[in-house]
Amino acid sequence: MLRLENVRKSFRQPNGETLEILDIPLFEIQEGEQMVLLGRSGCGKTTLLHVISGIRTVDSGKVVLDGLDLSKLSEAGRDRLRAANLGYVFQTFNLLPGFSALENVLLGMTFARRKRDHDRAQDLLGRVGLAHRVKHKPQSMSVGEQQRVAVARALANRPRLLLADEPTANVDPANQQNMIDLIRDTCQEEKIALLMVTHGAEVARQFDRIDHLEEINRVGVVQGERMPADDG
Repeated sequence: MLRLENVRKSFRQPNGETLEILDIPLFEIQEGEQMVLLGRSGCGKTTLLHVISGIRTVDSGKVVLDGLDLSKLSEAGRDRLRAANLGYVFQTFNLLPGFSALENVLLGMTFARRKRDHDRAQDLLGRVGLAHRVKHKPQSMSVGEQQRVAVARALANRPRLLLADEPTANVDPANQQNMIDLIRDTCQEEKIALLMVTHGAEVARQFDRIDHLEEINRVGVVQGERMPADDG
């Protein structure tokens, strides 16, 4: 359902030089497949997810999702495709501060133009241990609780593909395994393809398919360079 062909992505540095982040000849995920992509900090994991989701455009190559090449779509087209087919767990959560936990989860359905299912939203919040916090807003929640809301929101609209950017990084150890179990089991039950990026080998070992970004990316690890601030 996802195929990257000869994808290249670079960024212009403050000194005017161009820093290449991604040069991926071929990368594929099948429908319903679950995989973890390992890589150290700064090797391009977040940039790859941004490229797959259409948040960032590629310099060259193809990103094909369900038969549609994102590089040929307008920005509005990429937004519609992302809302309808993708769930995204961001490192920075991206919760709306004026909305409660429940309202933030329901937003996932709204963006996908689906009926707001309060029962599903409350069930997901319960499964991440936040049944008692559904009316609380992000500013009154811990970092770990905000991360759990972000995971529930990403799963709310039953996406075809879930992109998860270090989803356990901000969760306390007591809840990390619950988070992994929720993501893995929900994706399996609902036949959601999963691409999780992490630098944690212990997390990766719980999944059948593990790839290393440094091995599929011809750029490799950039030594002695500072990656863009949004990259992980």
